[in-house]
Amino acid sequence: MEKRIVIFLVISLLIIIGYDFLLKEFGLLPKPIQVEESQFQDTDIQNLQSESIINNSGDRSGAIKTAREPGEASSSSKVEALENIETSLYQASISNHGAQISSWKLKHYFTQDTDTPEPIEFVYPEGHFPGPLSVQVPNPIVAKLLKSAVYEVTRDFHTLSSGNPAGTLTYTFRDDEAGIVVIKTLTFHYDSYLIDVVIKTEGLEEAVEVLLGTNFGVAEWGQGFIGAIGPAWMIGDMLEKESPEPEIRKSGDIRWAALQDKYFISVMIPETSARGVFARTETERVVSGGVVFSPSSENNRIAFQLYAGPKQFDAMKNLGHELEDTIDFGWFIYGNWDIVRAVAKPLFYVLRFLYEYTNNWGVSIILLTLGIKLLFVPLQYKSYKSMQGMQKIQPKVQAMQQKFKDDRERLNRELIKLYKEHKVNPVGGCLPMLLQMPAFISLFNILYMTVDLRQAPFALWITDLSVPDPFYVLPILMGVSMVLQQKIMPTTMDPTQAKMMLLLPVFLTFLFLTFPAGLVLYWVTNNVLTITQQFVTDRFILKKPTFTQPPSDPQEVLPEPTDESSGSKKKKGKGKISQKESE
Repeated sequence: MEKRIVIFLVISLLIIIGYDFLLKEFGLLPKPIQVEESQFQDTDIQNLQSESIINNSGDRSGAIKTAREPGEASSSSKVEALENIETSLYQASISNHGAQISSWKLKHYFTQDTDTPEPIEFVYPEGHFPGPLSVQVPNPIVAKLLKSAVYEVTRDFHTLSSGNPAGTLTYTFRDDEAGIVVIKTLTFHYDSYLIDVVIKTEGLEEAVEVLLGTNFGVAEWGQGFIGAIGPAWMIGDMLEKESPEPEIRKSGDIRWAALQDKYFISVMIPETSARGVFARTETERVVSGGVVFSPSSENNRIAFQLYAGPKQFDAMKNLGHELEDTIDFGWFIYGNWDIVRAVAKPLFYVLRFLYEYTNNWGVSIILLTLGIKLLFVPLQYKSYKSMQGMQKIQPKVQAMQQKFKDDRERLNRELIKLYKEHKVNPVGGCLPMLLQMPAFISLFNILYMTVDLRQAPFALWITDLSVPDPFYVLPILMGVSMVLQQKIMPTTMDPTQAKMMLLLPVFLTFLFLTFPAGLVLYWVTNNVLTITQQFVTDRFILKKPTFTQPPSDPQEVLPEPTDESSGSKKKKGKGKISQKESE
């Protein structure tokens, strides 16, 4: 019975860890629907720009892209001008064409898949898709006008600093012939990834879509099997993460809408009433999204906050609306579980507390693993003692299985009687492990998902705990420690089964070659502590029993059978009944 439970737990763990990984490795997951033609082609944009310039000044010359430094006079409406903003956290450029974000570079996070790391760029560089903060409407004539709009810009600051922490850009587009006015006011903050946005309109009587842009916030489309990549939103109290195929729209009480990957996010938090959200697949691994407003319902005014930066837990929590749940601390088997999240958050607080003293995330992981191990020492001891008791009676169990192999009902009764006589619980070794599962899964999620480990060094060759060990030292140490752990742990398996279980460390070693070094460091540390605990228990607390093969004659280890009808005992021998019994 215990063998089946152990094998079931091992297979379940393999499915949990390896299923999605193997599907992606063999290319069996469905790919997003590809759009053959992008929504905006080069010729379309050129035509729109030309029409806009004609409408504004009658000049048919092409638009020239220039960058305007802070403090310089505004360029003519015929020329694309970029307003440059720099804070302590990012560098941004806002274009007067559409009053949209054309660049957003994070100053403290760099690319990991290039030989020369560069600041992460949030704005998608390929294709001709509308940028973040673009405004769209259903009416095709008005939509075409807004796409080609060239805004006049004013700014009330030169640079942002600790002494001048906030500044505002105001973009104004006016078309008297169409009777349309759009004014965007963007307020930037020196020490925050947050922008306050207000859009006032005239002449737009229909729903207004404000775009988050395309892949804005999806800086790294990773291959990890935890965490949804792409659109996410909260409608009412429901957090949803869906993949549009090719487009999806939702309505309701919109609390926020986002585009995200494992470590980064852009999120729009409406302050005025929003009527819906939308997302669409542009091409493979390219998604767009935004929020639908009804400006006429609130004096033609739209107000929201835009956050574009890392998924730092405190920053997400301070934004409110349960945005910290975009960090998948509660993941377990393709879903989020409250019990896992409830365990993960305190563990994360402890990990961060340790970091404040060690200033090294690797050392903090080791200390946290040690603390969890000490916390579960009583459960581990109970599990070990139960497994040791099962090992002692294993010869009798095997003898019973051999004797009553054709009578399952009788076998179960005899086994239950045997367990009661020796005060052994056949699942006693598994229950303590099950109680530890929420802590194990929670810590797994923390180390896999938290952006704090990104670019965080540990020691020697481990310079980034969020990427795999470049020399595979930690995965190999993990595999070796698992083999050693299997050798010293008490087991009720026969030698053949034990040899088969040695395949598990081999499989996990290859799987963990692609896992972040911080996660593998935790696993290695946990294995080393388990081996140490086992050694101390065997040497100083309990005497480790010697496993003996079952005797050739099952009667040598079986208790005297009982005649269930009369309760009398049959004597051992050649099957003869004594004279006294026969009487």
